[in-house]
Amino acid sequence: MRAAAEAGNAQAQCYLGVCFQNGQGVKQDFHEAIKWFRRASDQNDPVAQCYLGVSYITGAGVPQEYTEAARWLREAAEQGDPAAQFNLGMLYETGQGVPQNYPEALKWYREAAERGYPSAQFNLGVFYESGQVVEQDFATAVQWYRAAAEQECAPAQCNLGLCYQTGRGVPQDTQQAVQWFLRAARQGDKTAQHNLGVHYASLEMPEAEI
Repeated sequence: MRAAAEAGNAQAQCYLGVCFQNGQGVKQDFHEAIKWFRRASDQNDPVAQCYLGVSYITGAGVPQEYTEAARWLREAAEQGDPAAQFNLGMLYETGQGVPQNYPEALKWYREAAERGYPSAQFNLGVFYESGQVVEQDFATAVQWYRAAAEQECAPAQCNLGLCYQTGRGVPQDTQQAVQWFLRAARQGDKTAQHNLGVHYASLEMPEAEI
């Protein structure tokens, strides 16, 4: 792999960068990871561009620089990389490295969601549930929550459970709510764990007190 990377193969360069970033088969070295991500990025490899952009967000191997992060994430996002699209959407939602722009955030979340990226599907569901930028639509929120929940996205599982609990976008169904809360709680989702605790506590209360 190193030979291919040294010879200029962009995919090999990107993979070698991932190995150095994670300490996979080599000693972990963020600066070495950046070197290989940059070489692949300069060849327009979208996966490497996404890794490089995220590195500028986290400050791993490079100074934390959101403007530079946005630059590389945009390069990858415009090539259809869903992780880059999601992260670029996050920058637009928070106003880091770019002017805060909710419609632009929604645009990139939708692009990533339609490519099956679960965190983007969850965020898109939140936009529809809250009615931010788009018209409030609980049924569409549920659609996106379910798509993410089925990929084990814990916040989406929790929110889907809440929709079943309250009857927003789906018929009210306590059993379904509990099932989704359980799946999220097993992954450590604190809100789901709390909701389960409230549910089980209500079952133990005398009927007159409920």
